[in-house]
This record gives sequence, structure tokens and C-alpha cells, in this order.
Amino acid sequence: MSTSPLHGLLSREPAVVTAGAPLFADALRAQAVPVTDVEWRPPLEGTADAVARVLADPRRVEANALALERITSAGAELVRLAPASEALDLKPGEFLHSGPPLTWERASGPMRGALIGAMLFEGLAETEEEAVEKLAGPDITLAPCHSRGAVGPMAGVISPSMWVFELRDPVHGTVSHCSLNEGLGKVLRYGAYSEEVLVRLRWMRDVLGPVLGEAVERHGPIDIKAYLAQMLQMGDEGHNRNRSATLMFLRDLLPHIVTQVGERSAEDIAEVCRFVGANDHFALNLVMPACKLAMAAAKGIEGSSVVVTMARNGTDFGIQLAGTGDEWFTAPANTPQGLFLGSYGPEDANPDIGDSAITETAGMGGFVMATAPAIVRLVGGDVDFALTTTRTMYEITLGEHPTLQVPILEFRGAPIAIDAVAVARTGVLPQINTGMAGRVAGVGQVGAGLVTPPEDVFVQALQALAERVPAGGGAA
Repeated sequence: MSTSPLHGLLSREPAVVTAGAPLFADALRAQAVPVTDVEWRPPLEGTADAVARVLADPRRVEANALALERITSAGAELVRLAPASEALDLKPGEFLHSGPPLTWERASGPMRGALIGAMLFEGLAETEEEAVEKLAGPDITLAPCHSRGAVGPMAGVISPSMWVFELRDPVHGTVSHCSLNEGLGKVLRYGAYSEEVLVRLRWMRDVLGPVLGEAVERHGPIDIKAYLAQMLQMGDEGHNRNRSATLMFLRDLLPHIVTQVGERSAEDIAEVCRFVGANDHFALNLVMPACKLAMAAAKGIEGSSVVVTMARNGTDFGIQLAGTGDEWFTAPANTPQGLFLGSYGPEDANPDIGDSAITETAGMGGFVMATAPAIVRLVGGDVDFALTTTRTMYEITLGEHPTLQVPILEFRGAPIAIDAVAVARTGVLPQINTGMAGRVAGVGQVGAGLVTPPEDVFVQALQALAERVPAGGGAA
């Protein structure tokens, strides 16, 4: 037993561990005292009772293990391209959009711009004014892409004449679709609808889609899940960096594209190759449906607290849980912070928009920033932030992906399967890399940056999950 005062506390070098606000730690460091920080945040306000009830659900552990197994085992093969009227059975006047359900009256600037452009592209209106009048009327139907098992970047508008990728999960038998990527700048998905945008959409409908569709038909199914694993080894994170996957896609299809010379003009074939090869983001629209298939595999598991959808429509941010069916939990979307194009600034940015957060939901994008440190030159932050972000995401996920690996972390598996309970208990929110659309319809892209979901979506989701805990299965 020690006989020195205070067990020798004042007679040897102190060992200090701090948590919470940095004021105390900073004061000690200023006095040359070594300090070890413990990352700790208070749990999300309003979640205590719901978390207690969900944690007491005897189904939860097994349900989450099943969700993790289904997510990591899901496959993703590109099987065909087709117009959305055929692949998704979209009728004239039906439009899909990103994020949770939305009405025209609540649509943001970029969403309105994309819908106006789609109306002009489909020939349902001759002018912007006519398009607005019809969009506000009863004959136009809007629905989330996710409601059809599809996804769309930014505004995510899919109209019947647009060609879409069709991916299939050979393990679970589900199908997902996504539009073709237009490139950056003034494009429909960022809310632009000038004649330049419409001319490009018509070319994609008449040339790009049919040529790529024929090439995929001649090649046979393409393993997109294999792209995801490889791109993480090649410095891409799958959301805002898709260079390697784009080139892998072009490499695989190129022989089947060029053999169409004679059936189509050499100029068309050359332009298809140039368009895909010059668009570093082209493969985003393959990564997204591949991620959608992985998360769809975990839907409908009673008792599971795994997040299977994160999506934004430019007005609301919405999530869905594996254990709460198709119900959306929404709150006003945050506005990204990041880097801006040209003379644009923060006042020009619209709140968060797009289904592309399905990449983070499936362990890609912001969750694997460590594997793509160059991404910080596009979205902001620094290399240390990228490394820290990936390490932090392990705190809110159930496991590590067996095939999606992060080389700089000694090939540790990507953090996968966001647990809403872990989000509530740690206060750590999922990190999302994203593009930024101009808040005014017709402007297009103004930058790229970083954003997190609003806390309230997790509060709502956990309360709904708690209400589904069987009587006698949860805490009192």
C-alpha cells in the first residue's frame, strides 16, 4: 500500500486523458504536459429512450448480422442498357427524381431546373413557362428513383426517353437502374436546361445509349462489383473520383464499340469513345446502382438498425432503415461546405441534393476518403482529414467489407453497414463527399464539398424502429 500523499500523484510525471471540449487539454499542452485525447461526443438528443428499447430487442443482433452478410455478399453485374420507358416502364409525363418524395411546390432551384429540362427534352413543353405550368398541374407524376429501385446523381431526374444502365445482383436477384452520366458543368442533373444541355441529351438518347447498349450485349454481363474493389486500390473513392472505373469500363467495352463501325458512322463511334474517356465521372452512374443493389439486399429485415438508404432531393435529406420498410425519415438538407468553381461562392450553393449518398451508405465515397487523398483537392479538407474521416466511420458501422479494402490502412476492409444506434450513441454523423448545385434553376454546378446528414433523421428513424419492437421485447 502506498504511503505517499495522493498515491504519488504529485511526485511523478502526470498522465492525462481528456474528453469533450478541448479547453482543458489545450491549457495543459501550453504547459508542455502530454495529453491523450479521447474522442467522445454526447449521444444525439432525444434518442435515449428509443436507443434503450432498440438495444433490448432480442432480434437486433441477429438481424444486423444478417444485414451485414447480405450487404457484403451482394453482387452487381451490368446486364444491359435500355430507355427508361422500357427498363422502368416510365410513361409520358412520369419523372423520377433523387431523394425522398417531393412535390413541385417544394422543389429546390436545381430540381426545378432539371424537371423543366426533362419536360423540354421529352417534347411535353415548348418553353420554360409552359413546362412550369404543366409541372404544377395534375398530369405530371413525380416519384423518387428509390421507389423504383433506381438511383440518380444530383437532381436524379429520369424521364421515359433517357437511356439507363441496368444492373443485376446475381446473389439476391434484385435489379437497379441509373441514368447515363452527362459530365460536369452545365448539365441537367445540376439543374441546367439550356439548348446545349438538350442537344447533349438528344445525342445520348440517339447515339451514346444505343452504341453502349449494343456493346454490352456483345460483351455479356460486366462485373461492376469488381470495379469497386479495384478502384479503391487505384486512388478512387467511387463518389467524386471515378477515373479508374471509367477507364476500366472503356477498356472492357472498347472492342465491342469499335466493331460497330460500318453499322454506325465512324464519327459517332469516335465521339462515343471520346465522350466516355473524357468524362472522369462516367462510372459514377455504374457505382451508384452497384451500391444500391448491396443495400437493397438488406431491406426488410425486422429488428435491424442498419441504414439502407441515404438520399437528398435538394430540399430534404431522407434515410431508410433495414427494419422499417419503405418508410422515409426526413429533415431539411444541410448545405455542403467546400470549394467553388470560378466566381461562385457559398451564397450560390443549394442544399444537399442527389442519390449519390448511396455510395457512402455502402461504404464508398466519404467512408473511404483515406484511399483517395487527392479527393481533398476537389471537395476541400486535407490529407489528414481524409485519413481521420475513414478511421472515424468505423465507429458507426457494423463491420469491414471483405473485398472493398483501403490500402493505406494496411488493406483494412472499408467501414460498412451504418448502424443508426451507433450514430445516436456516438454523435458521429456519416461523412458525405458531394457536388454542389447552384440554388437558382438553370445555373448548373457551382462547386464540390463535404456534408453530413441532419441529426433529426436518425432520431426519427430510431423512434420508429423502437415502436416496432415487439411487446415484452424491449426495455420498459
